[in-house]
Amino acid sequence: MDYGYINARVRGMHSILLDRKAYDSLILKQDILSIITELENTPYRKEVEEASVLYSGVLAVEYALRRNLIRTYQKILSLVKGRLAEKYILIFLNKWDVQNIKTILRGKNIHISQDEILECLIPAGELDEVTITELLKQPDVRAVVDLLATWEQPYALPLTECLDDYAENRDLSILEYAIDQYYYRNALDTVSGRSEEARIIKSLIMAEIDVVNIKNLIRVINENVEYEDAKRLFLEGGSHILEDKFSSMYETGNIADAMKQLDGTPYYFLSHLPDDVFKSGQISSFEKELDKFIIKNGTRTYDGDPLSISIVIGYLWAKYSEIINLRIIARCKYAEVSDEELEEELINV
Repeated sequence: MDYGYINARVRGMHSILLDRKAYDSLILKQDILSIITELENTPYRKEVEEASVLYSGVLAVEYALRRNLIRTYQKILSLVKGRLAEKYILIFLNKWDVQNIKTILRGKNIHISQDEILECLIPAGELDEVTITELLKQPDVRAVVDLLATWEQPYALPLTECLDDYAENRDLSILEYAIDQYYYRNALDTVSGRSEEARIIKSLIMAEIDVVNIKNLIRVINENVEYEDAKRLFLEGGSHILEDKFSSMYETGNIADAMKQLDGTPYYFLSHLPDDVFKSGQISSFEKELDKFIIKNGTRTYDGDPLSISIVIGYLWAKYSEIINLRIIARCKYAEVSDEELEEELINV
């Protein structure tokens, strides 16, 4: 298909993403109120003004960022509506449906309030705000899954099939694996063709599968999970973390040796993290580096073939990166984190 018009529009949207100077200006602000004031001088002005009527402080920033991201994704969808590119863009946006369902299930599993769960959700996929609000009203995990089944949502099927297993030991990873497996299997089926667009999207999906497998490996090794249970979390379809690699890394018995087996792959950086990361046992450090890798990997596609979907996909990741960075700045200022620590948390793409 001809991406000329779409890519021209997307380049215009990319041109107004915040630059390093804008980030530096925000970082120098002393408190959350001055952050809000500064954001009113950016493309986030409309959403910040709306948010300020409903909320204050960091909640206003969170609301404004969510609204802006949702509107951005809706605009992209309107550009590709009815075109071949729509199915590829939906793969990206449906990630939010998966993430939102996971977040709701996690919240219900540990019985936190609707408002606390809502703060972590971004209804940017096919599950809109009304749908998500109804899911949040459900009393527990089973009720959430049952409601999805009543609506005949596709994600209900894999979740329903695993509900009894989950009920036996309240291990939420069973449900999370089921929904991941369903999402990635369907995503790969969607890009099974040989076009350049399919190649670009497939490469990104396979990298994401690798990352999910690495995260699961780190967790099961850290928690001394038996291999029979660990291998149930392996996702097929990755590019470098195949089943034999998954097994070999698990058999090392410790995270440091497992990460050494990633040398020669795009994930080699995990074996070169500081010693204190391995000694601390904090798996969040590894997960954070993997999340940064995925974002940078997606953002780089913007510099790909100018006549393909790569510009659109690259922009979507760049926008997501911007939202993440702004959330980091706002939360760090709210928590009075030092500017040096804040800088370390930012994703530089």
